[in-house]
Amino acid sequence: MSSSSTLVTMKKMVQQLHLEASIDRVKVSQAAADLQQFCMTNATQDPLLTGMSSSTNPFRPQKVCSFL
Repeated sequence: MSSSSTLVTMKKMVQQLHLEASIDRVKVSQAAADLQQFCMTNATQDPLLTGMSSSTNPFRPQKVCSFL
């Protein structure tokens, strides 16, 4: 690798590091609290928690017609 390409690579790396350093961070405890609040707020609309009526379930087994 030549010195000019190394210099370009290092400049790109410094730019990337400046970009990453300027990102606003959220504390893990705050993110966890926000996630918990979101889950509690939307729990009534979650079909995994509340179940789904058989008439609106798109994955219910299809009825088979049989003739005797």
